[in-house]
Amino acid sequence: MGIFTRLRDIINSNLNTMLEKAEDPEKLIRLMIQEMEDTLVEIKAQCASAMAQSKTYSRQADEAGRRAEEWATKARLAMEKDRDDLAREALREKKRYDDRANLLAGQKLETDGVVDQYQKDIQQLEEKIASAREKQKILVQRHTHAQSKRRAQEQIRKADTSEAFARFEGFERRVDRMEAEADLVNYGRKPRLEEQIEDLQGNEELEKELESLRKQVKGE
Repeated sequence: MGIFTRLRDIINSNLNTMLEKAEDPEKLIRLMIQEMEDTLVEIKAQCASAMAQSKTYSRQADEAGRRAEEWATKARLAMEKDRDDLAREALREKKRYDDRANLLAGQKLETDGVVDQYQKDIQQLEEKIASAREKQKILVQRHTHAQSKRRAQEQIRKADTSEAFARFEGFERRVDRMEAEADLVNYGRKPRLEEQIEDLQGNEELEKELESLRKQVKGE
């Protein structure tokens, strides 16, 4: 495939459509970017060569024009000296250099058109590469996000089915049992000695008040 055919294919390609159909979009876009960059290097090299050739044509055309003017001066001198034969030959040389100057000027103009097209192609290709790099960046981000999401889902499934989850449930049951045992510590226990003595003192005072009340009632 020639460089210009390849260039046209790249510039006219629809990246979105190609990536949607690709089995491995990341690999495809890497290859496409590499192809674009290689083509860009070739185009720039040919553009530089064409620019150099344009300068050569310009220099040669100027030289031919200068030689044509020299022969025109010589033809005038020969005519002034009544040497028509020399004047005629000088004019032939002038025409030959004029023709060469015109030919070189035309070649320069044509080459300048090629250079202009090269520069437009370079701009389009650079824009295409920038677009491809942006899509590559998005693909990498999506791929990284997908990998992270997949790892998270795998960890969730692993936690649901692993012994660690079962141990966690067992730990919860142990805590529930400890809380229940704490609630039962004071349930149904016998009063301590100090509490029993306090109860006796309270009963004695109550009996004294009761006896006092009984005497008052009988006295009345």
